[in-house]
Amino acid sequence: MSLFFPAVFFVFGAIVASFVGVLVARLYTGQSFVVGRSKCDACGSPLTSLMLVPIFSHLASGGRAHCCGTHLSFLSPATELLLGVLFAFGYVQLGFTVALPFMFLSLALLTALVLYDLAHQILPTSLLAAFVLSSALTGFFLAPSPDEFYTSAFVALLIGGSLMLVHLLSHGRAMGFSDAPFVFGLSLMVGPAALSGFIFSFWIGAVIGILILLKRPRGSRMGGEVPFAPFLAAGFLLAYFTQWNPFIFIASLPGL
Repeated sequence: MSLFFPAVFFVFGAIVASFVGVLVARLYTGQSFVVGRSKCDACGSPLTSLMLVPIFSHLASGGRAHCCGTHLSFLSPATELLLGVLFAFGYVQLGFTVALPFMFLSLALLTALVLYDLAHQILPTSLLAAFVLSSALTGFFLAPSPDEFYTSAFVALLIGGSLMLVHLLSHGRAMGFSDAPFVFGLSLMVGPAALSGFIFSFWIGAVIGILILLKRPRGSRMGGEVPFAPFLAAGFLLAYFTQWNPFIFIASLPGL
């Protein structure tokens, strides 16, 4: 297979990720993300075009701001790299189909939600609504028939409803309210891989949770909120792009 189009979509995804970073930052502060030049977070100096080249600018500057020398977070280039890879995988998986632009839009909105959740431990309603709508369109155009889409939508409703039930029964302590529509959108996006993605999400979350417990200082208590959106996104994307089936793995365990 030619690498030309995957490479093109990788670059496109990295550029979109750069815009997503601006969107997330300005959405929280109430600034417009349509107009206005990007500025250095440390000193406020306007950034030139060369400073905004995805991935390359960070590497070329050695991870420091050109204007003031402040150390830059690796989150931005990592996000650009990740979304570039996801766009390339999306093209390889779907090809030039009607569903492809909706998949790209869903991945971009998903990235924005994860970044926002990491920064503020909340999922903004505007982004969440756009993600659910985009995911529904993605799932509809990916489904071989309307009946299969309706089946996937029913499964998505069950998965989202289960998280909503956990939220209500725990009075919001075990699960946030916005996690339910978020996982509903993820389920719509990946279609038949939704159940696998749901299981992978909790496995990933359990592993990360154990690592956090192991690294905390002895005698300290577990405190602070841990954003769950990144675990959910990782699990559903892993299930969709690999098509791994956790049920086969569970059935292969000794004694089962």
